[in-house]
Amino acid sequence: MYSEKITVRVTSTGQTLEVVVLNKRAEAIEIVLGEGVHNVRCTLSPTRNGMAYAGNAMGREIVYERSQEQVKADLQKAVRLDLPKRR
Repeated sequence: MYSEKITVRVTSTGQTLEVVVLNKRAEAIEIVLGEGVHNVRCTLSPTRNGMAYAGNAMGREIVYERSQEQVKADLQKAVRLDLPKRR
């Protein structure tokens, strides 16, 4: 099974983390930080200007620095790749 990973930034420290995506929609992205019993789920919502997705996990702000339009394009591309080829 393929699990999509994205890179997010912790705003307080500037640290980047690679996280696993549970569910990706244009309206929200659900991610998991960590592995095993010490994992934390977080929902990233689009910012007001639509230029990034932001959420909180354990009191820290996490930002995915892609616009809502870029995520929509990624989702459409993924759907096109999943369609069977016509003969």
